[in-house]
Amino acid sequence: MATITVWFDGSCPLCRREIALLRRLDRRGAIEFVDVSPPDAAPSCPIDRAELLSRFHAREGDALLSGAAAFAAMWRAIAVLRPLGLAARHPRLLALLDRLYRRFLRARPALQRLVARLERRRR
Repeated sequence: MATITVWFDGSCPLCRREIALLRRLDRRGAIEFVDVSPPDAAPSCPIDRAELLSRFHAREGDALLSGAAAFAAMWRAIAVLRPLGLAARHPRLLALLDRLYRRFLRARPALQRLVARLERRRR
C-alpha cells in the first residue's frame, strides 16, 4: 500500500524521465504517482491543478508538501534514498535544498526543451 502520493506533470519530458526512474527505485510500491497533466485529472488534485503543475507536490500522511519537502518525503519512502530523505528533515538542509529547487525551477523550461529535443532525435 502506498504511503506517499506524488503528483507530477506527465506532459513534461523531464518529469516523465524522473518519475520513471523513481518508479524503478520504489520496489516496495510505497509511492502512488498521479499524472495531473490531463485536463480531466482535476478531481484527483488536492489543490488547484495549475499549482500542482508549477511545483512538485506530495502527500505524506495528512501533510501536503511542496518543493524540497515533497522530494524529501518521497526519498524517505525509497530504501536507497531514505538516508537523504531523513537528513532533509534537518531544517537547515531542507532550506538549502529548497533554495536549490527554486533555482532549478527557473532553469526547468530550458531543460524541458532540451529533453524534448533529445527525445525527438531518438525517434
